[in-house]
Amino acid sequence: MPNNKFAFFNGQIVPIEQAQVSVMTHALNYGTGCFEGIRAYWNAEEEQLFVFKLREHMERLHRSCRILYMQLPYSVDELCQITLDLLRQEGFREDVYIRPLVYKSDPLIAVRLNDTADSFTLWAVGFGQYLDSSALKVCVSSWRRIEDNIIPSRAKVSGAYINSALAKTEALLNGYDEAIVLGSDGHVSEASAANLFLVRNGTLITPPVTSDVLEGITRQVVSQLAQERLGLHVVERAIDRTELYIADEVFFCGTGAEVKPIIEIDHRKVGTGVAGPLAPMLAQLYREVVHGKVAAYRKWCTPVY
Repeated sequence: MPNNKFAFFNGQIVPIEQAQVSVMTHALNYGTGCFEGIRAYWNAEEEQLFVFKLREHMERLHRSCRILYMQLPYSVDELCQITLDLLRQEGFREDVYIRPLVYKSDPLIAVRLNDTADSFTLWAVGFGQYLDSSALKVCVSSWRRIEDNIIPSRAKVSGAYINSALAKTEALLNGYDEAIVLGSDGHVSEASAANLFLVRNGTLITPPVTSDVLEGITRQVVSQLAQERLGLHVVERAIDRTELYIADEVFFCGTGAEVKPIIEIDHRKVGTGVAGPLAPMLAQLYREVVHGKVAAYRKWCTPVY
C-alpha cells in the first residue's frame, strides 16, 4: 500500500485523500497530460534524503509542456521548492519516487489542446526496485515505438504510455521481464520505459535522440559516468535488431530502472549469458552517485533535510 499522506494540489499541500479530480476531467478521458518520474534516495549514514537531478527533471517537464500547448504556472525553481516542501512534510526516511503531473483539467468533451485549462499536481511515495530481477530476460516487441510526428517521444505524454503498456504487457504475458521496442524504421529505440545501451568491442553504443527515444536524464548520466569514470568511448548511432543478438553486453537505464543488465534477448544469450563486466560496474557506480557518495557528482543530489 502507498505510504504517502500528502500531495501538492490546487496550489497547496493537502491530505492525499483531498487530491481528487472529476471523472469528466479532460486528461482522464483523453490522456492529455505530461509528467516526470524523479527519484530521491535515502542515505542512512548521513540521515539525508537526496533528490537526484531534480532541476533537470523540472526543466524537461517545462519542455514537455511547450510541446503540448500547456501553461505551467510555476518556474523550475518554484517546482523544485514545491518538491522539497512536500518531501519534508512527508518525512520520508527511505528511497522515494516523485511524480509531478501537468494535466488538462477542464471537464469537457473536446479533443483539442488549445483553450483548455491546465493544472499541476505532485505527489511522492516510498519506492524500491522498478524491475525486480538483477539480470533481465527480454524480447523484441511486436509493437513499434510511436514516432515523433505521431506522438512526440521526447515529451513524457501521459496518453503515449499506452504504447509502453502494450509492449510491457506482451513481454510479461510471454514470460519475459521487459520489452525492447523498435522504431518505425525498424531500428532499436528503447525499452517500454527505459533507454538502452549495448557494448561491442569495448564501445558503449546507444540510439540517438532522433530514434524516437525519450531524451533520458539517466541516459545522459550513464554516458557521462562511462566516459569520465570508466574511460569508455560512447557512440550514439542507429542500432539494428540483430546487433542485440551479437552484442557483448546490453543494459537498460532510466530513473525507474536505474541500470539493469540484460542476459537474454529473444531466447538468445547476451555475451556469455551472465551480467558483466561493464553493466554491473556502471550499476554500482550509479547507485553510489545517486546516494550522494561520490564527491565529484554530489552537485547532482539535492538534500531534502
